[in-house]
Amino acid sequence: MEEFSGLLNYAKSVAKEVDKVIAEILTGEPKELYHASAHLIKAGGKRLRPLATVLAGRMYGLPEELGIRAGASVELLHNFTLVHDDIMDKDTMRRGVPTVHVVYGVDSAILAGDLLFAKAFEALGRLEGDVVPELLLKAMKELDWAAVTVAEGQAMDMDFEKREDVTVEEYIDMIFKKTAALFKSSLVIGATLAGAADEEIQKLSKYAGCIGIAFQIRDDILGLVGDEKVLGKPVYSDLREGKKTILVIYALSRLDDPGKDRLLKALGNREASKEELAAAAELIKSTGAVEYADELAERYIEDGLGALEATQVIDEDAKKLLRDLAKYITQRKY
Repeated sequence: MEEFSGLLNYAKSVAKEVDKVIAEILTGEPKELYHASAHLIKAGGKRLRPLATVLAGRMYGLPEELGIRAGASVELLHNFTLVHDDIMDKDTMRRGVPTVHVVYGVDSAILAGDLLFAKAFEALGRLEGDVVPELLLKAMKELDWAAVTVAEGQAMDMDFEKREDVTVEEYIDMIFKKTAALFKSSLVIGATLAGAADEEIQKLSKYAGCIGIAFQIRDDILGLVGDEKVLGKPVYSDLREGKKTILVIYALSRLDDPGKDRLLKALGNREASKEELAAAAELIKSTGAVEYADELAERYIEDGLGALEATQVIDEDAKKLLRDLAKYITQRKY
């Protein structure tokens, strides 16, 4: 991790300031609602999306303090998606702690997510008077686009669970919407508030889209071969939930009919034992799915870093940290 020490030290300082902003915003009555909303945030996290907002803003001259406040809005929206995702996926652990609906109940968790969604826009709106109004409006529209796009991606993910014929192209579209879109908007919001030119924002969008896709591919791999202590949630949860990850899609295209039947029998079977899920994972790995997914992620990383290198920036140190961020979140951990 020494390679990323500079990035991680800076990320900690940004996270500390972002958490202060969020703590101020997530204050109100009834207390249990606000406690439920803050549950996952207090559980930790590296705040990498707000970090991306700060760095993208710095690249084009936005003061760090404004980037931090804008980054808080992105983190609030991100946590809204996590609370509702955990309810839909029936996940019981997140960031090493029980999920919000486990601690506070499903009804309260839904309300907590709703509050986080609204507070995300409030956080960005608090920049009124500190940035050019037209740029704030553009940033607000970008946050709105992210919220809509993430919802579309989640709906696609749910729909894929019912299908056996999901293509790689459909999967890439889905993970762009569900995962990469908010990372992309994190950067675009920072650069927009700084007044970056449209062509620069387009380069950052490509960088973020590619890196976000690569991150999700690597996350899918971790869900199959990773350590539960690293994941912070049960291993094989994607298999139990019937997720059509890139690994499953590839395996289904390579297995013979008996192999497909065995995999599909375990996929989405919430009553399956850990041993049955482990057997399904071994079946997937036997097709070379992990190697295929890993190579695909590498291609997206290369394209994303190429787009970043093409940017013309004011702050070269911020650009270097963004380069390190891409490598850090997509590094192999398996």
